[in-house]
Amino acid sequence: MTGFTENRPAGREEIPQKPVLPEKIDLFATFGPDFDRFDFPGPVYRVTGGHGGEALLICGSEKTALLDCGMAYCGPTTTENTRKVLARLGRDLDMILLSHSHYDHIGALPWLKQAFPEAQVLASRHCARILTRPGARKVMGELGQDAKNIYAPDSPVKIITEGLAADRVLEDGETVSLGKEKVMALVTPGHTDCSMSYLLEPAGLLFTSESTGILEGKDYVHTPCLKSFLQAVNVSMPRCRAVNPRHICLPHFGMIPDSFVRRYWDMFAEECASKTRFVDGMVQRGFGREEILDVYMERYWTPLKAMEQPKEAFRLNSGYILDTLLREREDLLAVLEC
Repeated sequence: MTGFTENRPAGREEIPQKPVLPEKIDLFATFGPDFDRFDFPGPVYRVTGGHGGEALLICGSEKTALLDCGMAYCGPTTTENTRKVLARLGRDLDMILLSHSHYDHIGALPWLKQAFPEAQVLASRHCARILTRPGARKVMGELGQDAKNIYAPDSPVKIITEGLAADRVLEDGETVSLGKEKVMALVTPGHTDCSMSYLLEPAGLLFTSESTGILEGKDYVHTPCLKSFLQAVNVSMPRCRAVNPRHICLPHFGMIPDSFVRRYWDMFAEECASKTRFVDGMVQRGFGREEILDVYMERYWTPLKAMEQPKEAFRLNSGYILDTLLREREDLLAVLEC
């Protein structure tokens, strides 16, 4: 799968080809111009205020929940979008569900808490713990400012971190009621230790976490397993598949066609295997960590990535992914051989 040739000296000519991605790609037109990635099979509204993580409002028959908040720089816009939808529906915001503790998913939380102080913030136990750490809040503030400098440099919005906190812990398998509808929490580690996915019933709509990948074109799934590929493959993916969702909403993408769901899981597993063998091949040839990272960058840094984040940030995250693969490589290979 990696394209390495056995019994030949290591060399750049043996580097596997980049994933097949067009040089110019409209990522969100992956399934054709008539497919609406925000056509949700349930009472869900997109209230995202800007580039970065999404914010999705789930309106049950009795209660309303916001899933994630997006980045800090667009906090006021996300809040206003949420207020407008709630006003149109004649509803209040009852709860905010967090997928994990990264700044692009929860940065706008302080503004939403100011606007909707009665809304409870729900998160995994590990996510709630992280949000109590001053150091974590400091980093989220710095990253939020960096994002503002890139996406809204002229905005008067001040990045704030007061209000980055969870009010209630959700355990794996726990459900919250929205009336006739319910949301079940699924702890899905891999991207982070605090990642959580959510299943909306009776719609059968699963909002996955980044632990089970991000779609980047119909033929490629990015696997941002910063903490553990083993947990992503052995725990999170089976857990998501076991709830038998009829529909899937992917982070940083949106809905995928129902007919693509089974293929998506296969693609995720295949790419995890490909990355493992890719790194193992270089280890076997005596490549050091930094040289492996250079080769990794040659393979995975694409024009699409350049549109989404600075190359330095991509290299930093790639280093985390690589360190995870190096640490778990032998165990992953054993899993692949089973």
